[in-house]
Amino acid sequence: MSSIRENGGGARGDDDLKAPLLQPASAGQNSKAATAVDKKVRTAKFKIGDIKCTSCTGSIESVLKELDGVQTVAISVLDGHAAVTYVPELTTVEKIKETIEDAGFPVEHLSEQDIAVCRLKIKGMMCTSCAESVERALLMIDGVKKAVVGLALEEAKVHFDPNVIDIAGIIESIEDSGFGAVLVSSGADVNKVHLKLEGFESLEDCKQIQSLLESAQGVNHVEMDLDEHKLTINYDSAITGPRSLIQLIEEASPSPNMYHATLYVPPRQRENDQLHETQMYRNQFLWSCIFSVPVFLFSMALPMFHPYGNWLSYKLYHNLTVGMLLRWILCTPVQFIVGRRFYVGAYHALRRKSANMDVLVALGTNTAYFYSVYVIIKATTAENFEGQDFFETSAMLISFILLGKYLEVVAKGKTSDALAKLTELAPETACLLTLDTDGSVISEEEISTQLIQRNDIIKIVPGAKVAVDGVVVDGQSHVNESMITGEARPVAKRPGDKVIGGTVNENGCIHVKATHVGSEAALSQIVQLVEAAQLARAPVQQLADRISRYFVPTVVVVAFITWLVWFIAGEVGLYPRNWIPKAMDKFELALQFGISVLVIACPCALGLATPTAVMVATGKGASQGVLIKGGDALEKAHKVKTVVFDKTGTLTVGKPQVVSAVLFSNFSMEEFCDLATAAEANSEHPIAKAVVDHAKRFRHKIGSNPDHIPEVKDFEVHTGAGVTGKVGERMVLVGNRRLMRTSEITLGPEVEKYIFENEELARTCVLVAIDGKMAGAFAVTDPVKPEAQRVISFLRSMGITSIMVTGDNRATAAAIARDVGIDYFFAETTPVGKADKIKDLQGKGEIVAMVGDGINDSPALVAADVGMAIGAGTNVAIEAADIVLIKSNLEDVVTAIDLSRKTIARIRMNYVWALGYNVLGMPIAAGILYPFTGIRLPPWLAGACMAASSLSVVCSSLLLQSYKKPLHVREG
Repeated sequence: MSSIRENGGGARGDDDLKAPLLQPASAGQNSKAATAVDKKVRTAKFKIGDIKCTSCTGSIESVLKELDGVQTVAISVLDGHAAVTYVPELTTVEKIKETIEDAGFPVEHLSEQDIAVCRLKIKGMMCTSCAESVERALLMIDGVKKAVVGLALEEAKVHFDPNVIDIAGIIESIEDSGFGAVLVSSGADVNKVHLKLEGFESLEDCKQIQSLLESAQGVNHVEMDLDEHKLTINYDSAITGPRSLIQLIEEASPSPNMYHATLYVPPRQRENDQLHETQMYRNQFLWSCIFSVPVFLFSMALPMFHPYGNWLSYKLYHNLTVGMLLRWILCTPVQFIVGRRFYVGAYHALRRKSANMDVLVALGTNTAYFYSVYVIIKATTAENFEGQDFFETSAMLISFILLGKYLEVVAKGKTSDALAKLTELAPETACLLTLDTDGSVISEEEISTQLIQRNDIIKIVPGAKVAVDGVVVDGQSHVNESMITGEARPVAKRPGDKVIGGTVNENGCIHVKATHVGSEAALSQIVQLVEAAQLARAPVQQLADRISRYFVPTVVVVAFITWLVWFIAGEVGLYPRNWIPKAMDKFELALQFGISVLVIACPCALGLATPTAVMVATGKGASQGVLIKGGDALEKAHKVKTVVFDKTGTLTVGKPQVVSAVLFSNFSMEEFCDLATAAEANSEHPIAKAVVDHAKRFRHKIGSNPDHIPEVKDFEVHTGAGVTGKVGERMVLVGNRRLMRTSEITLGPEVEKYIFENEELARTCVLVAIDGKMAGAFAVTDPVKPEAQRVISFLRSMGITSIMVTGDNRATAAAIARDVGIDYFFAETTPVGKADKIKDLQGKGEIVAMVGDGINDSPALVAADVGMAIGAGTNVAIEAADIVLIKSNLEDVVTAIDLSRKTIARIRMNYVWALGYNVLGMPIAAGILYPFTGIRLPPWLAGACMAASSLSVVCSSLLLQSYKKPLHVREG
């Protein structure tokens, strides 16, 4: 019964309902790293513009890492979002921002507000003069934005910049001014509401309302746009809520119904940025086409149709023709106005001593354009000069590249479709119930879901979406949770069961008490976790980063060598004259080959190979109930060869029940149960809960319901063994064999027989000793999850070995392992022992995944290469894990590993696409096939191929959207 403390499952009562379902991880970091980061390290988020490829991100990373105080940098090449962890004592957000701008990139600090709030209890204040002194002392502290001191409450509410000052520094400053200070509460602003104000006659009215809100209980920060009459309020959802804040504003009205506050939904920044980028590329492409299409017609199409194109050959002066002049006029706006972005990008890249796609495009198009200008000048000044201009190459090249970028942006937008669908799951309105003291419904009101506050009672009718995370307080139904967990079968819900916002109520009317609102809601936290994962860089991307660093300089050298080889070969006559196309000379043929090499090579596709696949995979995983906390976890999971399972709550249901109780002493069953209950009442372990519940049911059965549980003194938890405590005058021990042996409690033959018989039936025996003698025992069973055997079998077919570790005794462990088909198990293992077993396996070269749910599984989850936490488990376990299985179904262990394998395979396929275009395309562009087949790749066609390479990689990643769970595929 050593599992009694082995798999500490966490409280299942009201505290569990108040705790967030998931703990959000810091962007770009997994939870393991987060726990190790010093509290003085901060993370700042930025939106960086003009990022073309991984060479851009590499340049930014290199300049930032040279900045003193910057620890880590994570940049998404897809959307330009960056997360920078730094030490505030050594650098600031402004320095980081200036460094990025100096590197030639526009940058915007994304932190919506960098204000922390704390409440302090002030000691020693006697009058208002004291309060003013404290307030003055606070306001003089660098980093303190605002301080309000209340004499009656003897508290101070301080708004401060955590990058400049911390709470300890604030307390020290107060003490230096002669007063005492104790921290009451602190915390980040996790909930906010945006309001539009109406009925205000002056700015003074608005400022008065702002002051009123800032002093309100539960309000952490108020930001007001005086011109637009808009408010952004950060609040503590445990104290107040949006309806209370609106009511507060309207009650402050000098006359009835004068002030009004309504919800205001600000535009989503990410969606706006994506829409703006899409429209920009589309408009630039269309403008380019207006000029490029006539250039194409005048240079390639019309001259083929005699006599309609003859007028283009009409000579205006010497050998300057009408066609040349028109092509020059039409090409110039494309080169210098539409194509200006390539010049700017190339300038900034070269300024920071790097090179990117813009450098290649600028080189290729400028070479074609200025050589064509040279041809025109020579044709105008020389009577016998004949040369071919390449204006169509320059114009069409820019047009095709812009078309490719437009299609790429549209495709990239679809990579976050799964995440966008998650954010749209929550309904817009909800039915709020008002109850009287007896719990009867007084009224119903339809409100916006953004106005829901904690402890509200919401009515969910059949067919409607659940409006909020909460617990059912009345009614029964079945809820379809497939959009959150991926589980297609509706889940029965009764009073006391949890429901998740965004899921669909199927066939019954239920009343739900809101327990998690705003950013605490499961849906919001899932989105935060997925966004953090999408920003993180997978190790497999390092290959692309290294290649991209040397890619562009190599291409420029290869292009120059190509031109040189063809030009020299032509000059010395290594190939016949008939190889040269009509109206071209040897120099021009060589130049076209060189330009083609320049423009067909593109580092963008390499940079997109990994992040697009990770983005689609993490979004798809989230929609199927598997939260992957970053690219690192996603990559490691595909290498897993051994999965270690915890027993209680993981392989088993995690809701143990007492199936028999027996006495080995003269105590009555009633007294025996009371003493055992008193000792176990302080434990949060599932088996302890089972003993307490059994005792309560027994009391109810015999008609005796004591008002309170006796107090236990000298209570002590013996990890992996049991608990001890003094109940009244009696010393009570509740635990397993190990606890009894350690305490020198004798186990008689009768006790040994009872233990043996139950362990053979996979039951855990809870032994109870009173005053040094065996008093009795409980037999506890925890049913195996119905899918466990099938999951173990499927893992075996994937070439993965399954192992079980448990603190339970060997006989019970053997019985459970036999039931589910596990060949290897470790019994009577302590929490630290679990982590040691994993390290032993890793020492043998195994890549190990750990699946657990309890507090005591956290060391093992951290020790494993990939930690997987059961979603119904404790927050500590969820925080320690790399992957969270939301619906607590073991099938998702298979899903996580299989999705990882599919994603890594897709990333490798993306590299094949990206490198394939360059490896195959560059030799063809250089003319390797021309001597044998006459096939030549014109520069404009090479540009089209370059644009297609990035598009093909994004589309390849999008194929992950069709991912299906492997177990469901087999069943279907």
